[in-house]
Amino acid sequence: MAKAVRFYETGAPEVMRWESVEVGEPGTGEVRIRHEAVGLNFADTYFRTGLYPAPLPAGMGVEAAGVIEAVGAGVAEFAPGDRVTYTGSPLGAYSTERLMPAQHLIKLPDAIAFDTAAAMTMRGLTTAYLLRRIWPLNSGDTVLLQAAAGGVGLIFSQWAKLLGLRVIGTVSTEEKAAVARAHGCDEVIVYRKEDVAQRVLELTDGKGVPVVYDSIGATTYHTSLKCVTRRGLLVCFGTASGPIPPIDAMQLAVQGSVYVTRPALADYIADPAERAELADELFGHVAAGRISIEINQRYDLADAVQAHHDLESGRSVGSSVFRL
Repeated sequence: MAKAVRFYETGAPEVMRWESVEVGEPGTGEVRIRHEAVGLNFADTYFRTGLYPAPLPAGMGVEAAGVIEAVGAGVAEFAPGDRVTYTGSPLGAYSTERLMPAQHLIKLPDAIAFDTAAAMTMRGLTTAYLLRRIWPLNSGDTVLLQAAAGGVGLIFSQWAKLLGLRVIGTVSTEEKAAVARAHGCDEVIVYRKEDVAQRVLELTDGKGVPVVYDSIGATTYHTSLKCVTRRGLLVCFGTASGPIPPIDAMQLAVQGSVYVTRPALADYIADPAERAELADELFGHVAAGRISIEINQRYDLADAVQAHHDLESGRSVGSSVFRL
């Protein structure tokens, strides 16, 4: 019988349970997948804590890679034996097998391993839309990336260098600073030792940067805003420290007529053609070795509680996956 992590109430990591589940046969528009690797993302904690609402009880996780074992009626684009990856709803990726709507799946090239796919599908597609869809960036532009040693951060810095961008990254420790530099950050600010906004202004001749990418949220919002140049953009794409505060429109004017956006990956991969375009570019870079995906933490799926504790404590560096 298949196994899965489920939760029946919101709260700390201990609300998650490792259970036997009955998967069944795929219905119309569905496939049954045998997972080979499962991704661990900070977004998973948002569902567990209730920040992102989910009908309970619920499965856990939004990203995995594996092999299709059966297809339901109306599924023409996939067949048993196909290698696939996915990110997004419905919840339930923390499982050995599951049913999944075929419309959310992405075919996985043979050149990319399952664990690599599970470590990068969400993070890589997030990076893809941040760099290729949000703002018209030009070679030579300088950007600020909060949490530069995180899973998105390490992919982002490598891809940004391919586009000719100068990346200023922030991290919490000197150890993480070394990791960020090794992955393409031109300048790294250890925020526990330096004033981030002051240092960014020093590095940009007092101008600030045209775009700030912030996945931390509550504790960094105001600092990030101070780093944006006149008529620039603050991209709040995550809330690791909590939701961003209410936006004061007059503050945006005082800062220099700046923009703030809170994008979600789901809105950039909802269209199949756009999702395929972003995925193809991502997979191409990874398969060619232009972007490396480093898996720094591996857990057994039954150890999801410990994995969430490590993730929320800030001990994790780069990508983490569950092995099956």
